[in-house]
Amino acid sequence: MSGVRITLKLATSLDGRIALADGTSQWITSSASRARAHDLRAAHDAILVGVGTVLADDPLLTARTIPLPARQPVRIVADSQARTPLQSKLMTSVNIAPVILATAGAAAERHAEAGAGIWRCGNGIRVNVRDLVRRAEAEGLRTILVEGGSQLAASFVREGLVHELAWFRAPLLIGGEGLPAVGGLGLTDLASATRWRPVATERIGDDVLDTYVRVEQ
Repeated sequence: MSGVRITLKLATSLDGRIALADGTSQWITSSASRARAHDLRAAHDAILVGVGTVLADDPLLTARTIPLPARQPVRIVADSQARTPLQSKLMTSVNIAPVILATAGAAAERHAEAGAGIWRCGNGIRVNVRDLVRRAEAEGLRTILVEGGSQLAASFVREGLVHELAWFRAPLLIGGEGLPAVGGLGLTDLASATRWRPVATERIGDDVLDTYVRVEQ
């Protein structure tokens, strides 16, 4: 196990959905929960999302706390083919906080010229999350907050890399056609499922933030 502590942040409906079937997701949780999520960002060395999240939501991924943190977290995108738009909020704000593209070996010269760091963490097809975590550790990062999407979350869970879950739940039901918070894990029996121990529950208005730590098996 690496020396990097990884928290997976989920913001879902009661039935574990992050969006409607058409991708509509703003906003499932309340503004108070989103403010609490900014506190979580400020407490981590880096924020990590998949490129699908960047393409769908164009997030800034900074910690917008009051007051602002003394140092913004590093913003990392798992982007196998370097598809992050050069005009995205991330790429146009490299002066605010560092931006890293973790690619699978794709050429990303224009992103590098625009100020992003490039980590090659894959075999040419997809980003290897273990390689990404090793590189993060080598760069001195000790805590990472993984914010989505569902396939990236599943990759980290499958590889046993997540230490803690920070799960925001809003009091609504979306139903089975909604998009799940975590993608397929390839389980064939329940004994193989990762177990989690609840360690804290926080009411945030009508929302709830549950914190879990992984049970070592």
